[in-house]
Amino acid sequence: MRTEWNAAQYLIFENQRNQPIIDLLNRIRDFKPENVVDIGCGPGNSTIRVQQTFPQAKIIGIDSSDDMIARAKKEHPEISFCKEDAKNLEGTYDLLFSNACLQWIPNHQSLIPMLMDKLNPGGVFAAQFPMNGKEPLYQIIADVAADEKWGFQNIQIEYNDELTPKEYFNLLSRCSSSFQIWETKYYHNLSDHQALIEWVKGSKLRPYLAALSPEQQTVFEGEILKRVQEIYPVMNNGEVILCFNRFFIVAKGGK
Repeated sequence: MRTEWNAAQYLIFENQRNQPIIDLLNRIRDFKPENVVDIGCGPGNSTIRVQQTFPQAKIIGIDSSDDMIARAKKEHPEISFCKEDAKNLEGTYDLLFSNACLQWIPNHQSLIPMLMDKLNPGGVFAAQFPMNGKEPLYQIIADVAADEKWGFQNIQIEYNDELTPKEYFNLLSRCSSSFQIWETKYYHNLSDHQALIEWVKGSKLRPYLAALSPEQQTVFEGEILKRVQEIYPVMNNGEVILCFNRFFIVAKGGK
């Protein structure tokens, strides 16, 4: 079951979502690509930073969401955007950049080598995606969603799909001339427990909510919120902390 993205919901936490983009670009800012694709560009918040880092490059942002592409074109008319699936990407490029997208595309054992094959000689593949399944918030979502009363067992839900770090290491060893992988754990300060729900409504909860009626959505979110309030302490300043692990890849082509 493929569900549409909501750019406005996703951008509620734009500052927090932008930090991994900046951190990844800092690792490759000495590179001088001539043509770049931002895979899963979303509302363009990653693409504009790619352009700022590589102003000499020809850059295009691609995404499979109509809403995301419309928002990107509106906010950044100076950049080229088009609706396209990463699996159907044609041509070759100096830099393939992807922020928080690839986890939604299945079968990384074939996806990553396919993308590496799209690099020009000396090209770079730079990607970041969540690896946060052990965070209590996501375990709570999984537990609540497992209740058969929601009917999720009867439909195909979009799930995040990623390998282990060791599996990515072995995979990149076969299709990259050199690479770096690392994880960063971010500590996001959010205003309250409801903000935790709003965060995942822009990503993890999206396919679940799309399968429910408005009344069911309210109950579903309420059950998650109740459990979140039991697990996440309120800090001295009244905020709550969302810990978020992200996995990074910088790989050169030419294996």
